[in-house]
Amino acid sequence: MKLGRVNQSMKLEHQGITGVGTVHYNLLEPSLMEVALNTGEGHLGQGGTLLVSTGKFTGRSPKDKFVVRTREVQDKIWWENNPPMDPENFDILYSDILAHMAGGTYYVQDLYAGADAAHRLDVRVVTELAWHSLFIRHLLRRPALVELDTFLPEWTIVNCPSFKADPKRHGCRTDTIIALNFEKHIILIGGTEFAGENKKSVFTLLNYLLPQKGIMPMHCSANHAIGDPDQTALFFGLSGTGKTTLSTDPSRILIGDDEHGWSDNGTFNFEGGCYAKTIDLTPETEPEIYATTQKFATIIENMVYDEGTKELDFKDASLTPNMRCSYPMHYISNASDTGLGGSPKNIIMLTCDAFGVLPPISYLSSAQAIYHFLSGFTSKAAGTERGVTEPEPTFSTCFGAPFIPMRPEVYGKLLQTKIANHGSNCWLLNTGWTGGGYGTGSRMPIRETRALLTAVLDGSLMNVEFRADPNFKFDVPLAVDGVDSTLLDPRETWADADAYDMQAKKLVKMFSDNFAKYLPFIDDDVKAAAIG
Repeated sequence: MKLGRVNQSMKLEHQGITGVGTVHYNLLEPSLMEVALNTGEGHLGQGGTLLVSTGKFTGRSPKDKFVVRTREVQDKIWWENNPPMDPENFDILYSDILAHMAGGTYYVQDLYAGADAAHRLDVRVVTELAWHSLFIRHLLRRPALVELDTFLPEWTIVNCPSFKADPKRHGCRTDTIIALNFEKHIILIGGTEFAGENKKSVFTLLNYLLPQKGIMPMHCSANHAIGDPDQTALFFGLSGTGKTTLSTDPSRILIGDDEHGWSDNGTFNFEGGCYAKTIDLTPETEPEIYATTQKFATIIENMVYDEGTKELDFKDASLTPNMRCSYPMHYISNASDTGLGGSPKNIIMLTCDAFGVLPPISYLSSAQAIYHFLSGFTSKAAGTERGVTEPEPTFSTCFGAPFIPMRPEVYGKLLQTKIANHGSNCWLLNTGWTGGGYGTGSRMPIRETRALLTAVLDGSLMNVEFRADPNFKFDVPLAVDGVDSTLLDPRETWADADAYDMQAKKLVKMFSDNFAKYLPFIDDDVKAAAIG
């Protein structure tokens, strides 16, 4: 029996996916919850949530993601960052996955990637697990039921966790596989139950397609002033820098928390939901996100909970510190109905500097913004991982290296053009340490961070006096209302100024060493902005 709504001419068999036993097309949330519970994929949690475990994979497997080396992409893909797969291996892989699927039950969701109808991608996602179907229904954008009658998928994702790849036969690394074929418009995922692979495969796809249309894809959150979409702000940042916390502001409209595009029409969310980390989540620090963990059909992923009461333990990271919840965007009260905003008035690049060197806020020229965008710096704090005894720099180009299919400079040049054309103001906001590095200093006070962000967003920070930072060349404000002026000069917060100078010199060299690989590919103005 086949359930759900579908364009009859676009059933799986018409796409060449034959032999599957039962296919459920475009089931809605109640039906997906019912199936997932009845088949033992998860447990019912408080408020009607779905509690699931992803087994041994509690995060993405970036080393197992491959791009099929076809003529179309041969000269466009950043192969050093995206391992190639031969077309012949992909064909064998696809044939083997289809044979593995024979007679089984699968779930199909026909969805949009992109809130801007002029630039969205129509994506069909075929999953072995009902809860994966629910997950991607949350995370992408859901067509109206009537739109499904004419839906024609441009790309198809097939996700089959029970399939194990064969490295010798399929030309991959392990029995886990994520393979993108830009010629056949197919993405294959196997050997992992981690739901994030569905989401990030779509992001990788858009990161390839959109720049060729002059649209900037971005790993960032975004919001805008209430009643004024032209006052849009973007927040770039790696994990732990405060991207979600700072963009989820009850006084502003949330466009989205993770993935966006910037076209000539403005900013648009790629997604229709959120995939939020839940470790140490509290109703005081993140009331909106916390509330979603007790709402119907929210997926609670890899969290420890009481077997009897199903009460969640937000501090127990014994399964993984990457515990998460996924839910539709409308579960956030101040979320945008449209997922659209204007071109950004302000671009905030977030970093968590555990070395205690960077000031809490800095103004960046457009060239300096591209330097820091290509650098994508944050740092791991000492003691957070085994063997980490002092702060470790983390440089993830474009604030998302695992999802970048083309060379970083492609995105850097496109972003610089957008900034120049629209006059966006660019800032580096440090949520890391002050008064010394990790273990000596203290975390940047959240009150001051919010005061600085408010001054950025209301425009008042553009009217203060600045000084040039001797180490990084960017401009740093001398005084900001509501902020201790000593905090604005990190050297002054250290008890030992000479120790600060040594630490600053060390960090500058890390930046310089990391950026050396981009120097042959970037414009002279960005080279001039490079430090070291």
